[in-house]
This record gives sequence, C-alpha cells and structure tokens, in this order.
Amino acid sequence: MRRFARGVPAVLLTTLMAACGGGGGGSAATAPVTPPVTPPADGSFADTVSYSGAATGALASGAERAAVVKAQLTQNGARIDYTATTGHLTATDARTGRAASFFYIAYTADNADAARRPVTFFYNGGPGSASLWLHLGSFGPKRIATQIPSSVILTDPQLADNQESLLDTSDLVFVDAVGTGYSQAIAPASNQDFWGVDSDAAGFRDFVQRYVAVNKRQASPKVLFGESYGTTRTAVLANLLEVAGTRVDGVVLHSAVMDYNANCGVLDPGSVSCEGYVPSYAATSAYFRLSNPVPADLSAFLTQVRGFSSTDYRAAVQAYLSPLRTAPPQSVVTQLVNYTGLPALLWQQDLNYRPENYQRSLMPGQLLGRYDARVSGAANGPLGVDGDPSLTVVNAAFVNSMRSYLGATLKYSAPTAYLNFNNIIDRWVFRHDGKELPDTIPDLAAAITLNPRMKVLAQSGYHDLATPFYQTELDMARLGSNPNVQIRNYGSGHMIYLDDTARRAQKVDLAAFYTSMAAGR
Repeated sequence: MRRFARGVPAVLLTTLMAACGGGGGGSAATAPVTPPVTPPADGSFADTVSYSGAATGALASGAERAAVVKAQLTQNGARIDYTATTGHLTATDARTGRAASFFYIAYTADNADAARRPVTFFYNGGPGSASLWLHLGSFGPKRIATQIPSSVILTDPQLADNQESLLDTSDLVFVDAVGTGYSQAIAPASNQDFWGVDSDAAGFRDFVQRYVAVNKRQASPKVLFGESYGTTRTAVLANLLEVAGTRVDGVVLHSAVMDYNANCGVLDPGSVSCEGYVPSYAATSAYFRLSNPVPADLSAFLTQVRGFSSTDYRAAVQAYLSPLRTAPPQSVVTQLVNYTGLPALLWQQDLNYRPENYQRSLMPGQLLGRYDARVSGAANGPLGVDGDPSLTVVNAAFVNSMRSYLGATLKYSAPTAYLNFNNIIDRWVFRHDGKELPDTIPDLAAAITLNPRMKVLAQSGYHDLATPFYQTELDMARLGSNPNVQIRNYGSGHMIYLDDTARRAQKVDLAAFYTSMAAGR
C-alpha cells in the first residue's frame, strides 16, 4: 500500500491497492483477428516479441497467439483433465480505439458444459504487480508449498498439484495488467496510458469481453477475483462490465482496499483514524502471546476489540486528531496496552498509532511482516532489508518458479523475462470520481444496483498490516444490509492462501460461494 498526503499524489512508501473507473463500453468485435497458424505438435509457442514494461513501451501490433497444452490434475483422488492456454489477446476500447495486448493463462476443464461452468478472472494488484502470486499461490492447478508463517527463506520451492484448486468448480483465467508480465500497450497507445484507476479498469473490461467473445463464454457465469489493489480494480471493473452489458455473477475481494481515504496506512501524516488497524494489532499481539490476558478464543476476543475500536477508541482518536489534540483518557490507554502489549508511553505519545510503527515496536529489534505480521526477523538482518520479512521469505521462490513454469510446463517462451513487478506507483493516476484517491464502494454499489443478484465475498487475514480486516468490514458496511454480500476472515496475512490451514478454509467458503451463485442464477 502506498501512503499519500491529503490532496497530494504519492509521497512515501511501497505498493498496493486501487479502484473505480469509467470509459466507453468495450467490445471484442473491433479487435483484430490473427490469421491461423499451425501450432507445433506439442502445443508450444516460442514468442519472438520482446516485451517492455517501460512507460513509453508500445507494440507495433498485437498477435493473438498462444501455447496450448493438455494436462491433468489429481485433486482429492479425482482426476481433472484440462487445457492450459498461455498467450495474448488484443483488448480494444470500442469508443477510443485504444488497445493493449494482454498476457493471460487460462485453465479450462475438458469435456465440460461451458454454458453452465463458471469462468473466473484472477489478477493481483500493486499497482505494478503481475498475477504470479494468485497464480502459483492460491487456487490454480499447481501451487508452491511455502510453510508460512515460517521465517525461513524458501530456497527450494516445489510445485505440486493443488488440492484446493478451484478448477473443480470453475475455469480459471490469470491475467496481467499492462506493463507487467508480458502485457503491453499497442501503438499509438503506450503502457502509461493504462496506468490509472479508470484507464486500467477500462483495459481489463476490454480484455474480459475479448476473452468471452473469442472463447464463446457469453452464457458462462463470470467471476472477478482481485487481490489488494486488484479489489479496487474489481469494484470499478464490475460496474464497467455491467454498464457494457456483460453480466458479472460474482466478485471475490481478496485482502481488499476499497477506500484509500479511510485507511490510515495510506494517508500521511496521520489525518485519518487508525481504528481499522487496532483489531489487527490485537490479533497479532495475541499470536505472539503479548496481549493481557492471552485470549483462549480469538474470535470472541476480536469481537470485543472491534467493539472497543468503534466506541471508546473512535471517540478518543477523533479528539486526539482534532485541532485541540486532546489527550486520551487513561482507560483507553490501559485497554490498548492490554490488547496490544505495546507500552502505555507509545499510546500516550501517539494515540493514532500507525502500522509501520507497530511493525517495529512490538518486539524491539525485530521487524514484523507487513503482509503477514506473524513472520518476523531481525530489523537489520536479511529478512529486514526489504522492509517486509513475510515477502522476503517467498519472493524469490515465486519469481523463479513462475519463469521456469512458463517454459517447462506451459510451453510458452519469449526473448524477455517475465516482469513480475514494475515499480510504476509514482506514475499511477489515482484520481477517481472527483477524488485524488479512490473510494470504490460507490462503484461496487452501482454494479450491485445494475445486477441485484451479484454475489460478493470479501476475504481478509487477521495478520495483514496492509489491508486490515476490520477496515474492510467498515468499508463494506457502507453497502448496507445485503444477504448477497459476505465477509470471511482467516488466521493468515495479506496473501491468505500461503497459510495451509487458511487456504483450506478459504476453499470451503469459495465452494459455498459458487454454489450460492449458481442458485442465484
């Protein structure tokens, strides 16, 4: 997640999250059709194009070519035969003509009724992240075993059949944003033309519509599955697709950031209450047995912390952030000390305690992970160098595995390396719907108004210090009471699925989500 000063674009920190968008209704009909090419017998495709993530990068034209391989997944004793398609589709905006060549990897079950079988579109966030994390970590047919919350760097990653894959329920399409992976703009557009809340979502709209048209999936239930900034994108994208006439049956918000203006980890200096973070601090302190007393029932404990955060803490922090800078009542400080294990002096000095401070203060000399606060390391050691031990322990494993998986298993190769991350956050246009920073709850509400049967599932981790679970609950509450909107939380971090126990629980909830979606249709 990036931090911002009020009314001023990007001023500090790292990455994550984004949102709503407009633009004309995309149409696959205007996209160019590539002349048929006889593929090699093994289905491989040696792409000769050199792709670039540079701001001015642009392809002269887009070719819709792909590697197509047959494979099997043995899941819980059952065999699923599927086809993996790895390549590009040209997504064109029908109104402006702006186009991009989107890189995607689709897994489709063989001999299935496409009209009844869902198709789910996955993407990570950043902005600037390719979708390798969801692809090789969550619900694809293959998964890297990570041992999270281990604080040991993963040096020998193994790809294995994923027993929690969603391929038993839905076809899966993993797609990379323009300027990441192998996705690139097509001239006269350049990559940076897609680097904004609205333009990015419009590009994804055009990709979804192109994929649906090329693969004749008009009748299939369609699900959008975004992580982090990808949830910001999802809210805008869902509305754009509904406006364009493409029905969205389901939305999964994984580690959501729906309103940048309400998250104290985004805005700098402290002008927004950190109420949404206090339960995450408490959950993490309880994990390290530093809360007093250590709760026997985490769920009941967090219900209590939520109640405190929304009442006593909320009132105290509002007074503290006022021009008078009113000191907090001692009772509030005492309760914060008990919940979090942080010394009273820290809360007295800064009642609106920010997540980056909590990361460094809970255990002196240690740095807690931002994405998963259960993972820690010496602040000046190898796990602390990049500012997030929970990312350091898995990053190289995912990057290297993705690059080898493309060639060895999916049979796709290109002259340039797969771009797992592009540091474009300072170039990103966060303005949306009249605000300098996006609030995408209105976009999601608009999409639900257009399609009242749309199912929404928000999934969050208790130990995520980037997109805290309680802030997501506060944001989603603005949608009002709706039985089609569900929230589920897990004992994990930002990438919930890296924890084996949490991933299994996620899969159970996702299976129920798809079942209810089918019933709703």
